[in-house]
Amino acid sequence: MQIINFPTGWTVALCFILWPAFQVGAALFALFLPDRFYTPDRFFFKTHRFEQEGRIYDKLFQVSRWKGLLPDGGMVWKKRGYAKKHLTDFSPQNLNRFLIESARGELTHWLAILPFWVFGFFTPPGVIWLMLLYALAVNLPCILAQRYNRPRIKRVMEKKSGR
Repeated sequence: MQIINFPTGWTVALCFILWPAFQVGAALFALFLPDRFYTPDRFFFKTHRFEQEGRIYDKLFQVSRWKGLLPDGGMVWKKRGYAKKHLTDFSPQNLNRFLIESARGELTHWLAILPFWVFGFFTPPGVIWLMLLYALAVNLPCILAQRYNRPRIKRVMEKKSGR
């Protein structure tokens, strides 16, 4: 429900300013939550039966074909970030770090979808649906890639530990 009316140019500019602010805000929020919050076995982050150990995402969306094209946001935060694009260290500590950072990345993208409704305050009514579509288009591929990768890394860890 639009309650604030700006000239069209200001409205468009505000949309272009707010989306990056929301994305960065979600990333900062997730970045500063303690690692213990990102336990891969927590309900929100664990792989559920319907996900078929992540394979469902490859079957339905062919994630393995395009996941390498996604940007790695962990590279942006030099001191606290973690690059997930190319694993070179397969030590148990690094693989566990990958699982934590994968959960952090997933939460970041879920949080970045949520503020789409804010645009309803200052844009015409139909625009809010465009904002939701934008938020989903930008964030869902990253979420799918995290949900696809985490079970694969867990399998590598299990093989390395001899289970």
